[in-house]
Amino acid sequence: MLTGGPLDVLTGDYLAELTMLILGRDRLRNPDLGYAKTFLRQLEEGLGLAHERGVRIVANAGGLNPAGLADAVRALADKVGVPVRVAHVEGDDLMRLGAAEVPEVPEGPGEGLPAGASGEALAGAWAGALTANAYLGGAGITACLRAGADVVVTGRVTDAALVSGPAAWWFGWGPEEYDRLAGAVVAGHVLECGTQATGGNYAFFTAHDVRRPGFPLAEVWEDGSAVVTKHPGTGGVVSPGTVTAQLLYETQGARYLGPDVTARLDTVRLTPDGEDRVRISGTVGEPPPDTLKVGVTRVGGWRNEVVFVLTGLDVEAKAELVREQLADALAGAAGVSWTLARTDHADADTQETASALLRLVVRDPSPDRVGRELTGAAVELALASYPGFHVTAPPGPAQPYGVFTSALVPAASVPHTAVLPDGTRLRVGGGAGPGTAAPHDPRLPAGHGTASGADPLPGPGVEPAVPVAGGGGVGGSPAGPPRHDPTTRAPLGLLAGARSGDKGGDANIGVWVEGDAAWEWLRDTLTVEFLRRLLPETAPLAVTRHELPRLRALNFTVAGILGDGVASGHRFDPQAKALGEWLRARHVDIPTRLLPPTPEGNHP
Repeated sequence: MLTGGPLDVLTGDYLAELTMLILGRDRLRNPDLGYAKTFLRQLEEGLGLAHERGVRIVANAGGLNPAGLADAVRALADKVGVPVRVAHVEGDDLMRLGAAEVPEVPEGPGEGLPAGASGEALAGAWAGALTANAYLGGAGITACLRAGADVVVTGRVTDAALVSGPAAWWFGWGPEEYDRLAGAVVAGHVLECGTQATGGNYAFFTAHDVRRPGFPLAEVWEDGSAVVTKHPGTGGVVSPGTVTAQLLYETQGARYLGPDVTARLDTVRLTPDGEDRVRISGTVGEPPPDTLKVGVTRVGGWRNEVVFVLTGLDVEAKAELVREQLADALAGAAGVSWTLARTDHADADTQETASALLRLVVRDPSPDRVGRELTGAAVELALASYPGFHVTAPPGPAQPYGVFTSALVPAASVPHTAVLPDGTRLRVGGGAGPGTAAPHDPRLPAGHGTASGADPLPGPGVEPAVPVAGGGGVGGSPAGPPRHDPTTRAPLGLLAGARSGDKGGDANIGVWVEGDAAWEWLRDTLTVEFLRRLLPETAPLAVTRHELPRLRALNFTVAGILGDGVASGHRFDPQAKALGEWLRARHVDIPTRLLPPTPEGNHP
């Protein structure tokens, strides 16, 4: 990024829900740690070049200890002889606050916390947690850059704040310039996962050379619009499709709530702007909610797993035999999960393709229950179970697993603090918005907003009475009777792209198409009920559907499919990364006129 072309600010996003758990365990072993050590190794290679070219560096690698990382950056700068001014942002770590400092929970609280709970009760809600961090906005980053910082490291800020904070500094935006801030937040959301915006993990990857995709960059303009592109000569592709895929990633509805602004994703327009250039414009911003999300991680207990290989005939009977033989050993465990993956093929010409996999996952508060007791019982079956008995790997010791939960706290009560290069501590705004219904904005798309087609959506921080757009949770469509066309039974993915991911224990699936006719069909066809039929694992769960017509996209939130989140290993795809690809692989009746004439997968 530093050598490939012009750059004003280089950002780095190091934090995820699982990362916070890992950093929490690091801090337990050494209180001076808790930050992403890889950042320092990368910075050693590029700090001199960044300083020479006047490039500011902004990264959330501070994790749980941004002050410690700032000190380490200063020490590194002295070591390599580069005179840089270092600042950091803190205040997100609520574990460091005493009960008297913990803010009271407002009305309409987060998960598991009663309205009006005291600071003591809220602190007790994460008693025993490894981490409890509020998601801050970009105001602290802006303040540090305005004070002349060359390097800014933060703790837990929103991923998009790494772009919106520098943009507000560069253009001198105020905290109420919501449209501009919303545009920068959308650009930040596109950049936050790096090469996912340039062809990485892209549904239609076969149409492009994505062997070594380059990193994306955003040319942000004073009005908040942006062009997403990449340095010349780098691999991958930037197209409306790659940008749409990332816009849909890990979002949960038309309103993208953030600490600085609420960005209306249903107002975003994407237009080609040349080769590997996509312009993002039209984003409408609204005031932010008066609360901040708090991510809480804790050790949930201990887990272990064994994968049995079942080869050849009688796979179901072999699986049942193993279950019965281990029943006594597993009787006292808190949680037992068996999954049989029928990866076997009839009359297979290799042993591996003749084999199915039976996965056992056991969880318990005690490491002993899922440690030696389990491994001993499994090993003892080696000569006393089904024919061809073997496992993919010897059973190992019990491993701790994590749990992620979230809550809401008042934004104005979280001590969002910029520590400037000269050591001055500057408390920045709380980002509190009205939390009430927003007035109608004539720039918003007419006829979109609620299941009934009324506009506007409920205000920031207010949950809608019904899911937004398209019949939402009941799976209906606002359109009239479907057009009766000749159809072809084919994978949904011949027509539609998808990208999926995790938010705590929930998963989201974004689905999009190209062209208005395909959008009309997708909108009318892919209801909640139909999604549940295509993905039977979602059938017993709450599913919410949102429409984003300007992106020709639907976004589904599947509640609870990931249990306690990625660190709990609840599902074999613990971050739901491939849930969208499963959906694309399901066969549906598609109007023949909509299907591309090119071979499967060779889609623009």
